[in-house]
Amino acid sequence: MAAEIQIDIPSYFVCPISLEIMKDPVTLPTGITYDRDSIEKWLFSGEADTTSAAATATCPVTKQALVDPDLIPNVILRRLIQSWCAQNSLQRLPTPKAPVTRSEIYRTLREAKSPEKQIECLKKIKAIASYSHSNRKAIESAPGAVEFLASLISSKTHKPDSKEAIDEAFTILFSLHLSETSIASLTDPAFVASLTTHMKDETFESRTHSSSLLDQILELATETEHHPLLSGLKPEFFIETSRILKDQISKKASKSAMKALINASSLGKNRIRAVESGTVPLLIELLIETQDKHICEMILSLLDLLCQCAEGRAELLRHGCGLAIVSKKILRVSRHGTERAIKILHSIAKFSPTREIFQEMLELGVAQKLGLVLEVDPASKTRLRSCEIMQIAVKGWRNSPACVHKNLLSLFNP
Repeated sequence: MAAEIQIDIPSYFVCPISLEIMKDPVTLPTGITYDRDSIEKWLFSGEADTTSAAATATCPVTKQALVDPDLIPNVILRRLIQSWCAQNSLQRLPTPKAPVTRSEIYRTLREAKSPEKQIECLKKIKAIASYSHSNRKAIESAPGAVEFLASLISSKTHKPDSKEAIDEAFTILFSLHLSETSIASLTDPAFVASLTTHMKDETFESRTHSSSLLDQILELATETEHHPLLSGLKPEFFIETSRILKDQISKKASKSAMKALINASSLGKNRIRAVESGTVPLLIELLIETQDKHICEMILSLLDLLCQCAEGRAELLRHGCGLAIVSKKILRVSRHGTERAIKILHSIAKFSPTREIFQEMLELGVAQKLGLVLEVDPASKTRLRSCEIMQIAVKGWRNSPACVHKNLLSLFNP
């Protein structure tokens, strides 16, 4: 059996980030060379240190601030690597394409506004975006590019090729991984309404891209207290996001729809709209079925918000498994999941108290679970809520025929 040949790779051929042979070496102003794909991911995907107000990124090796992170192709090193690969009978690395120039992007965008060349130009822009992070950032930063793509999505024309143009625009916007600045330019009620309409489409891509963009827009609206957008959401938004959750077209689409509903429900009247669209029983069914920790946390977070209104609490209690599945998730998902489950029970105990509900809680073993919460989390808001639940329910539980140890009940004194 032939022994495997060990080849020593020159250290300066290896990217400091990926620790692999560089295919397209580029040098930063700091003098350190990286593979283009790796350093672009570092610079453009939020991994770089951006905590300094004066700096937009840092060099991964030297930690120096990069005010203008120009990537200069290291042609000599690339040729050395290609020659070395050939000498050692390794696969020869192809010569990379040059990054797209701003003038080329401007020209293509200008031509895309012509109906005759629109589809061709959009496909060209999509191909440019697919090549590298720097190309995607160049497209996003081109004046009017994001707004132009958004206008195609919002278009109400019914020409034969308009659907294809919309699909291409969706794909490009989705691939750009838009910054907050670009997302802020999309916080227009008319554009949000058009995304809601596209969630009704039959195509998987349109529904996924629409829910993802809505998630990003509403998250920014919530962070910046852009309440006019949140308060202007139509009932169709809640119906269609709930339908995406029901259809389970993809994990990504479901998470985006869930996050969009969470952000929308930060406003009180939107909680009622979400409840009226049938969201609560749907969330309970999903909570019963899913084993995904993150999905469970999101469902419990949304149920917590919806149970802050009387309609949401009524829907949860109306479902035969509502209280049972929420109680079951205490101490079984995560600390965050437990906090949300306790908050839901606290809302019910405080604002929708009945003897029947407290009896059901007792039969589900809620008292014992709250006792465990006290043991594992002795100093927190969750403990205080657990105590409040018990203080409200304790009289009925003391007289209950079900077995609840007196020592357990005595624990729930704040």
